[in-house]
Amino acid sequence: MSFHLSVRSLERLRGVHPDLKSVVKRAIEITPVDFSVLTGLRSPARQKELLAQGKTTTLNSRHLTGHAVDLGVYVAGKGIVWDWKLYVKLAKAVKSAAKELGIPIEWGGDWKHFKDGPHFQLPWSQYPVYGDDNELS
Repeated sequence: MSFHLSVRSLERLRGVHPDLKSVVKRAIEITPVDFSVLTGLRSPARQKELLAQGKTTTLNSRHLTGHAVDLGVYVAGKGIVWDWKLYVKLAKAVKSAAKELGIPIEWGGDWKHFKDGPHFQLPWSQYPVYGDDNELS
């Protein structure tokens, strides 16, 4: 079965770093589970709201610079679901797409603290906030 990104998901990729967009677009072509883009670029105000709600642990998120996305696993008839096993499958597809494209990726599900299954980001070390690589479109 093949999936595609919805118009809404594509809109949510606006402002995301081109390399990360490429990974997400390739991942939807090879994933065994359907997904939607929940969040890409995020405002500082929204980041503060999420911190207050305990949904993030930082005000220095990669979402603020377009270097991160949150992807939600979509199951027909149920909508977005939070089954960890499905996020492991999604992560394998995203990591495989990143490897194929030669783009480093970090998955929030691999973090030791505050595991974040929907979160994927470009590493700080290879993608600093400032510099020529920060050409957002």
